[in-house]
Amino acid sequence: MPEVTITYKNSKTLEALKDLSKRFDFSISKPTKKEIPPENTFTINGVTIIRGNPSIDISEMSDVFTGKNIDAKELRKAAWQRNKQLLSQ
Repeated sequence: MPEVTITYKNSKTLEALKDLSKRFDFSISKPTKKEIPPENTFTINGVTIIRGNPSIDISEMSDVFTGKNIDAKELRKAAWQRNKQLLSQ
């Protein structure tokens, strides 16, 4: 359905449009407010990034990495490796 945006200064204009909408079978709706992003988000290249919660207890994760001799740099490097066989298909 086509949409039209009408801007007006006088409140009588809205009353006239409401009257016309009854006679010509169209609807009037208020535009929704754009959501204001929370303070803990930001955007990079159109992608919304949500900051992590520093109060999260990560002690349960220590069992996963303890004794594995893996640091964050190695983990990132291993996680972003591309499988050449999958790329060639």
